[in-house]
Amino acid sequence: MDLDNNAHSVFLLYYHLIMVVKYRRKVIDDVISNRAKEIFEYIAPNYGITLEEWNHEEDHVHVMFRAQPKSEISKFINAYKSASSRLLKKEHPEIREKLWKEAF
Repeated sequence: MDLDNNAHSVFLLYYHLIMVVKYRRKVIDDVISNRAKEIFEYIAPNYGITLEEWNHEEDHVHVMFRAQPKSEISKFINAYKSASSRLLKKEHPEIREKLWKEAF
Protein backbone atom coordinates (compact mmCIF):
# COMPACT_ATOMS: atom_id res chain seq x y z
CA MET A 1 0.00 0.00 0.00
CA ASP A 2 1.50 3.32 -1.10
CA LEU A 3 0.95 6.18 1.30
CA ASP A 4 0.62 9.77 0.13
CA ASN A 5 2.61 12.49 1.84
CA ASN A 6 3.20 16.19 1.99
CA ALA A 7 5.74 18.31 3.87
CA HIS A 8 4.40 17.48 7.34
CA SER A 9 2.36 14.28 7.18
CA VAL A 10 1.77 10.88 5.69
CA PHE A 11 -1.79 9.94 4.79
CA LEU A 12 -4.04 7.68 2.78
CA LEU A 13 -7.54 9.07 2.21
CA TYR A 14 -9.89 7.06 0.03
CA TYR A 15 -13.49 8.08 -0.60
CA HIS A 16 -16.32 6.02 -2.08
CA LEU A 17 -18.89 8.28 -3.69
CA ILE A 18 -22.21 7.07 -5.08
CA MET A 19 -24.06 9.53 -7.28
CA VAL A 20 -27.67 8.66 -8.05
CA VAL A 21 -29.75 10.12 -10.87
CA LYS A 22 -32.78 11.95 -9.50
CA TYR A 23 -35.77 9.61 -9.13
CA ARG A 24 -33.40 6.77 -10.16
CA ARG A 25 -34.15 7.45 -13.84
CA LYS A 26 -32.29 4.99 -16.07
CA VAL A 27 -30.26 7.40 -18.21
CA ILE A 28 -26.64 6.28 -17.78
CA ASP A 29 -25.17 4.17 -20.55
CA ASP A 30 -21.52 3.53 -21.44
CA VAL A 31 -21.18 6.70 -23.54
CA ILE A 32 -22.64 8.96 -20.85
CA SER A 33 -20.63 7.23 -18.11
CA ASN A 34 -17.38 7.64 -20.05
CA ARG A 35 -18.08 11.34 -20.64
CA ALA A 36 -18.95 11.85 -16.95
CA LYS A 37 -15.66 10.14 -16.06
CA GLU A 38 -13.74 12.46 -18.43
CA ILE A 39 -15.31 15.49 -16.74
CA PHE A 40 -14.38 14.07 -13.31
CA GLU A 41 -10.75 13.52 -14.40
CA TYR A 42 -10.60 17.07 -15.80
CA ILE A 43 -11.89 18.80 -12.63
CA ALA A 44 -10.32 16.53 -9.97
CA PRO A 45 -6.67 17.70 -10.14
CA ASN A 46 -7.74 21.27 -9.29
CA TYR A 47 -8.88 19.93 -5.90
CA GLY A 48 -6.00 17.51 -5.23
CA ILE A 49 -8.16 14.50 -6.06
CA THR A 50 -7.15 11.38 -7.98
CA LEU A 51 -9.65 8.99 -9.55
CA GLU A 52 -8.98 5.36 -8.60
CA GLU A 53 -12.04 3.46 -9.83
CA TRP A 54 -15.23 4.21 -11.78
CA ASN A 55 -18.25 1.92 -12.28
CA HIS A 56 -21.82 2.61 -13.33
CA GLU A 57 -25.30 1.16 -13.52
CA GLU A 58 -28.23 2.66 -15.43
CA ASP A 59 -29.26 4.90 -12.53
CA HIS A 60 -26.11 5.54 -10.50
CA VAL A 61 -22.32 5.81 -10.58
CA HIS A 62 -19.78 4.47 -8.08
CA VAL A 63 -16.57 6.45 -7.78
CA MET A 64 -13.52 5.58 -5.66
CA PHE A 65 -11.05 8.45 -5.35
CA ARG A 66 -8.06 9.55 -3.30
CA ALA A 67 -7.73 12.98 -1.78
CA GLN A 68 -5.36 15.06 0.30
CA PRO A 69 -6.14 16.43 3.78
CA LYS A 70 -6.43 19.94 2.32
CA SER A 71 -8.88 18.84 -0.42
CA GLU A 72 -12.23 20.56 -0.18
CA ILE A 73 -14.40 17.54 -0.95
CA SER A 74 -17.78 19.29 -0.74
CA LYS A 75 -16.67 22.11 -3.07
CA PHE A 76 -15.28 19.57 -5.52
CA ILE A 77 -18.46 17.49 -5.55
CA ASN A 78 -20.62 20.59 -6.06
CA ALA A 79 -18.39 21.78 -8.92
CA TYR A 80 -18.38 18.32 -10.50
CA LYS A 81 -22.14 17.79 -10.25
CA SER A 82 -22.87 21.24 -11.72
CA ALA A 83 -20.42 20.88 -14.61
CA SER A 84 -21.28 17.29 -15.46
CA SER A 85 -25.04 17.88 -15.37
CA ARG A 86 -24.76 20.96 -17.58
CA LEU A 87 -22.37 19.37 -20.10
CA LEU A 88 -24.11 16.00 -20.30
CA LYS A 89 -27.53 17.56 -20.90
CA LYS A 90 -26.01 19.84 -23.55
CA GLU A 91 -24.10 17.05 -25.34
CA HIS A 92 -26.83 14.40 -24.99
CA PRO A 93 -30.24 16.09 -25.36
CA GLU A 94 -31.98 12.70 -25.12
CA ILE A 95 -31.27 12.76 -21.38
CA ARG A 96 -33.72 15.65 -20.92
CA GLU A 97 -36.60 13.51 -22.23
CA LYS A 98 -36.09 10.97 -19.42
CA LEU A 99 -35.76 13.47 -16.58
CA TRP A 100 -38.49 15.29 -14.73
CA LYS A 101 -37.90 19.06 -14.66
CA GLU A 102 -34.43 18.38 -16.09
CA ALA A 103 -33.04 17.49 -12.66
CA PHE A 104 -30.06 15.20 -13.18
